[in-house]
Amino acid sequence: MTEQIIDPQVSCDIANTAASAFSLQLQDDIGIITMNVPGERMNTLRESFVVEIAALLAEIAANPHIKGLVLRSGKPDTFIVGADVHMLAACTRAEQARELSLAGQGTFNQLATLNIPLIAAIHGPCLGGGLELALACHGRVCSDAPSTRLGLPEVQLGLIPGSGGTQRLPQLVGLTTALDMMLTGKQLRAKQALKCGLVDDMVAESILLDTAIKMAGQAKFGPQRKHSSSFSQWALQGNPIGRKLVFEQAERRVKAKTGDHYPAPFTLLQVVKVGLEEGMEAGLAAEAQAFGELVMSRESAALRHLFFATTEQKKETQWQGAKPNSLSHIGVLGGGLMGGGISYVSATHAGLPVRIKDISHQGINQAMKSAHGLLMAKVKKGHLRAPEMHKQLGHLTGTLNYSGFERIEMVVEAVFEDLEMKRKMVAEVEAHCAPSTVFATNTSSLPIHQIAAGAARPEQVLGLHYFSPVDKMPLVEVIPHAGTCATAVATALKLARAQGKTPIVVQDKAGFYVNRILAPYLNEAARLLLGGEPIDAIDRALVAYGFPVGPMTLLDEVGIDVAHKIAPILATELGERFIAPEAFNQLLEDNRKGKKNGRGFYRYEAKKRPKKFKPVDESVYKLLQINPLNQLPAEELAERCVLLMLNEAALALDEGVIASARDGDIGAIFGIGYPPFTGGPFFYMHQLGIHAVVDKMQHYERQYGARFAPCAPLVRMAAEGRSYY
Repeated sequence: MTEQIIDPQVSCDIANTAASAFSLQLQDDIGIITMNVPGERMNTLRESFVVEIAALLAEIAANPHIKGLVLRSGKPDTFIVGADVHMLAACTRAEQARELSLAGQGTFNQLATLNIPLIAAIHGPCLGGGLELALACHGRVCSDAPSTRLGLPEVQLGLIPGSGGTQRLPQLVGLTTALDMMLTGKQLRAKQALKCGLVDDMVAESILLDTAIKMAGQAKFGPQRKHSSSFSQWALQGNPIGRKLVFEQAERRVKAKTGDHYPAPFTLLQVVKVGLEEGMEAGLAAEAQAFGELVMSRESAALRHLFFATTEQKKETQWQGAKPNSLSHIGVLGGGLMGGGISYVSATHAGLPVRIKDISHQGINQAMKSAHGLLMAKVKKGHLRAPEMHKQLGHLTGTLNYSGFERIEMVVEAVFEDLEMKRKMVAEVEAHCAPSTVFATNTSSLPIHQIAAGAARPEQVLGLHYFSPVDKMPLVEVIPHAGTCATAVATALKLARAQGKTPIVVQDKAGFYVNRILAPYLNEAARLLLGGEPIDAIDRALVAYGFPVGPMTLLDEVGIDVAHKIAPILATELGERFIAPEAFNQLLEDNRKGKKNGRGFYRYEAKKRPKKFKPVDESVYKLLQINPLNQLPAEELAERCVLLMLNEAALALDEGVIASARDGDIGAIFGIGYPPFTGGPFFYMHQLGIHAVVDKMQHYERQYGARFAPCAPLVRMAAEGRSYY
């Protein structure tokens, strides 16, 4: 934010306590409150602010010269990113969390009832409690910077806004817009915020403070004004029948999207309804009560665990003490689906010049066309300006040889899953690139040490396993072999994070981590099918459990042929528990590869498809000689698949395939869609109790055999009363 020079003779430091996050200066008769949490890169709301703001307001009330106030951030890139979530971890009872909510509400109510205008000058992220603070102001102006985002994302932590947001947001932007924001955690860009009335004005950052001062000095600018993005929205909100319709539709959408796994969205609907029907005082009381109860819920604990895990991981900028190399140019080998996706995230998210090498112009054009299509979709939605799109596309260039590769610090290879081909790529990169260039191979099955064998600089070779589609899937597995140097790993982590990915480091063992824990899950689903359980019944059971898609749909998406190719590699190195049912060979003999060739477990030729489940290809039953009958309860279908995944995750951690339970949770959630409300496989086992997991597995072992025998690490932990967290 551009600082305005203020004459020290007409300024005063109101909040003069050394530890205070708030200071106030006078410019003529306008007080400028600057929030700047000491020692932190970003502003977050703290419990101590209740006392600090009270002291600040007392000083302001005692100064008759102040005619208006502006609240701004002292941080250059952010307004307020929300409340400090660590406060909630200290709560052991719902009442404690409720008291935090009531304290926040009381402080913001003091701001809202000031008898002089208070204007929030917003630049950068304004989220959660930060937006609730801005909502308590009498007006808001934001910068038009791309980094400016406004939202209430508490639902993503299994919570609801707790400082008045559930009551003030519907009053300001209307019920339907407010529910859409709060139920999804959606963050609005500056232009969207202006359009729906969340802010009163949008200006360049350079004049943000001047604009806010002018707004604060307007004599007629009084209490909060109601905005409207549409007349129909306010008509619905003011009509009991209309409100009922809005809430019913919202509840149906929430249930369809989340099932019954996330209590926060349903609770939020009830709290908003109380405020609209019984008044703000009742609404705030309901908000505080609900907030306290949700803080103590298992789901919120799991989602906050995930939040802390990913936040902690982002701070790890080194690997085993080694710093990453600088990255200014990236090379990508192969312009296909994976290569194009890797090029796209490198150019658009990381902002790096990308040199794509392919054996044909067609491959390069394919990557360029894919990037253009993804960016154009953003432009059409108003999320990106056309000049910025062209700037990002300008980062992509192509070549049929290695011209330009001499200045590239890292090459990501994404050619066919062929060992000799990948070794050839290593040799060519070593011949055309600098000695310090890191070579990363995108493979889902080939051992990295075999790809590095024969390399002149094997210490520069590692794996980078992206998941498809690359532009959407957040996980990347970074796979060093035994000889990979720490600097190469640190550089790969740096690139992945710059691409907007969440990376985990895994050992160079068969299946790495994600495919290893996925294989037993898919194999058990196959056994259920061969045992006579219908395809769609299996999928529905796992979707009801919390997965985004069922295992049979996943096999169709990944490719039945791909799964068939990986299975023997896993079985050879890891044992017979990875052997896929032989009957599945008949699927490939029948040329069933899944969605890619329109022949799998589901039919893909139908034009009208259900939203979640496509029609089953009934001919699969005849091919596999199955008489499909719903014999088992959905709970058992889900547990049998999931327990084998948990068992394998425990073995992977014990063998050092992953460095920590934290990485295992992140990998499972971001790599295969393991239900986030559980916190991941290890946090789920921790919450359930290791002893309970072992008991469940032994129950199924007695019914279905040795494959359900709990692994030694789990049995040992249960006996010793230990857990993962």
